[in-house]
Amino acid sequence: MSSNQKHKTVAETPAKKPGSGSFIQENQKSLAFIIGGIVVLLLLYIGYQRFYLAPRATTAADQLFKAETYATIDSLQQRAIDGDGSYPGFKEIAGEYENTKSANIANAYLGGLYLRQGNYQEAVNALEKYSNTGSTVLDPLVIGLLGDAYSELKDYKKAASYYKKAADKNSNTFTSPLLLKKLGLVYEAQNDFKQALEAYKRIQSDFPESHEATSIESYIARAEAQL
Repeated sequence: MSSNQKHKTVAETPAKKPGSGSFIQENQKSLAFIIGGIVVLLLLYIGYQRFYLAPRATTAADQLFKAETYATIDSLQQRAIDGDGSYPGFKEIAGEYENTKSANIANAYLGGLYLRQGNYQEAVNALEKYSNTGSTVLDPLVIGLLGDAYSELKDYKKAASYYKKAADKNSNTFTSPLLLKKLGLVYEAQNDFKQALEAYKRIQSDFPESHEATSIESYIARAEAQL
């Protein structure tokens, strides 16, 4: 990039002060993407898991199906959490079948749904009960959701720690660049532009074919302008 182009990029994407709402505004699209993605991934994942469950957990998996259906419909997501009177919701499944794989997945769902509702502390409480499954995509996404929850709570230090952990876990072109961008944004929210720059440059160098890489130069320029 030429000097003139660089100055133009900086001028077009001025640094925004933390507290101005810039983090939430810029992260909103990514947040919606990651939550939408986890619903699809969880539906695929639970279908696979049903073939490997013990009898008690099989009951939980069967009951989970109805809550999963509600989770995909915006107007019925409270039923996904609380149940509908005939079928239990994720909250009951997570408590009643504790230590089963279905309860683990229910906690991931709960975290995502609470985030959508703006119940950020409830999201943290649910997501912290989630245990790694070994999935190269699902595990980092759930850790990233914890970062989202702490970001919304404006605990940027904790958010950064979870985004970093998620980005480094099972590095891949789907989750890692998305999480690195979020990491850079929370570093900016803390006025740590050096580490923000490192996160953005890692997207550019390690994941050049990713969606996030297509617009990362403007973020790099903005962070550089603050050093």
